[in-house]
Amino acid sequence: MIAYPDTSFLIALYRWQVNSRQAIAHFRAMTEALHVTSLLLFEFRQSIRLQEFLHRRDPRLGFDLATGQAAFAKLQANLTSGALVLIAAEWNDVLQKAEWISSRNTSSAGNRSFDMLHVATALHFGAQEFLTFDSRQKRLAKAAGLKVPL
Repeated sequence: MIAYPDTSFLIALYRWQVNSRQAIAHFRAMTEALHVTSLLLFEFRQSIRLQEFLHRRDPRLGFDLATGQAAFAKLQANLTSGALVLIAAEWNDVLQKAEWISSRNTSSAGNRSFDMLHVATALHFGAQEFLTFDSRQKRLAKAAGLKVPL
């Protein structure tokens, strides 16, 4: 595996935002399928559902149900076609790596648990690159020895 994404990269692929052109260009230029885990897909879906909830409460926030459903459909189409490949992680190993990353970074950088888990997953699979648009997560991935091309 060359690259592993975080949720910010997936969201940029499936819901138009400022980083979408860059995410799409990188995705199209990849020489292998983009690998994802069930944890990453869960966070992606949860993020979409939260935006739909926020929009229902206040139409100025988030986005509507149709936009969310379109993102889900595009993601599923890429899973079905093989452009995205769901891979199984050994979660005990991922959690050990996340604990190691956390012990060296959280007190100085304030990363979230999911940040640790995504970077640890990339390390678990031997990824060379970490795909993210989150500046805090970029620093974390670099500190863990991953290249961050975006």
